[in-house]
Amino acid sequence: MLLYDSAVSGNCYKVRLLLAKLGISYERRELSVVDRSNRSEILGALNPALRVPVLVFDDGRTLAESNAIISYLAEGTEYLPSDRFERAKVLQWLFFEQYDLEPTIAVVRFWVAFAENPPPLAEIEARREAGHRALAAVNRGLGDRPFLVGDRFSIADIALYAYIHVAPEGGFELGGYPSIGAWLERVAAQPGHVKIDA
Repeated sequence: MLLYDSAVSGNCYKVRLLLAKLGISYERRELSVVDRSNRSEILGALNPALRVPVLVFDDGRTLAESNAIISYLAEGTEYLPSDRFERAKVLQWLFFEQYDLEPTIAVVRFWVAFAENPPPLAEIEARREAGHRALAAVNRGLGDRPFLVGDRFSIADIALYAYIHVAPEGGFELGGYPSIGAWLERVAAQPGHVKIDA
């Protein structure tokens, strides 16, 4: 199994984290999140969106989009509930993550920590404000529960953890979100946990 990857990407980290938890060995091929000049050449036949992560199976099939990959890998494991409603709740959080969290927290982090030519400060601040709205929603969603769905760790937690735990790199102060703070510690304490820079 081959993973087209970026070490700093939260979307790629989701896949690496779940693969580690499942004990699945794989090969990594690193691509830059800044220099995308060779994406067509490398990923053109594998993912029409030219984004990482892309997982290439041993039989040659490919799967892209981080949440699709972790959903596939989690099938039949403890990380994806078998209960129909709980599975839908996991999907709810996966959709929220890609619609509200990734376009705000991940984008601001990229602009602040990695981009060679970030946009004007006003644009960064507007996106950061939207990111705080997303964080507030997660904080409410957690409440006093240990995890996002069904009181047990799932790929919903993996998906949201990936960018929330590095949100301070984008200038997000997490101290005002106590439920998130406690949840981040619980997620990092789960068996098989690996850090984003592992």
